[in-house]
Amino acid sequence: MTQNMVRRIVEPDPGHTGARKKEIMNMANTISSNPARPLLAWRVIDIIIAAVFAVAIGLIFWVWNSVGYAWYTAANAVTPGLGGIATGMWLLGGVVGGLVIRKPGAAIFVEVVAACVSAGIGNQWGIETVYSGLAQGLGAELIFAVFVYRKFGLVTSVLAGMGSAVGAFVLELFISGNAAKGMAYNTMYLGSLLVSGAVLAGGVGYFLVISLARTGALDRFAVGRERRAVVDA
Repeated sequence: MTQNMVRRIVEPDPGHTGARKKEIMNMANTISSNPARPLLAWRVIDIIIAAVFAVAIGLIFWVWNSVGYAWYTAANAVTPGLGGIATGMWLLGGVVGGLVIRKPGAAIFVEVVAACVSAGIGNQWGIETVYSGLAQGLGAELIFAVFVYRKFGLVTSVLAGMGSAVGAFVLELFISGNAAKGMAYNTMYLGSLLVSGAVLAGGVGYFLVISLARTGALDRFAVGRERRAVVDA
């Protein structure tokens, strides 16, 4: 704004008071019609980093397809339904995506893309892996949405892991035939899923993100700036 424009606004002009008021209102309307970019809108860097995390976590999923499934089978052999205790690592994508990007859709995006990577490399579940990614990502996403994408502490992370576990449980009632396995099995399975989601997805995911933030790798994101502020304080 030039000095002449400022003078025209602030200097009194009894003969043209109405005109001046109208001019000021027009300028205010012009400014309000060009708001700043919403804080929850995705940036290009958000998409790139979310994709990088998704691919990396997809590789973790692929490794866990062997390690985790062996644990799942052994636990189920001990007590039917206890296999859910091994599933938490498959819920990691939604938690990490939400904690790092902190914007609507991040949890679903990272979990689904990670599932696609795992299925694309090759695993024993094929396309069902993608369905699981969607359900699990949605479960985590709903938790972040409940907190209006404003809280990203350990409690939120643990709840997101548990939300992802609930998403997995509901889906498997249908695609895995768990609904026909009885109340005892499903109660045990849901309980072990929730514990695994809280610890392996929520807890591990939270401390993984914090550890990365401390290295400076996430300085372009809120979590990185928060860690830097703690260190500098």
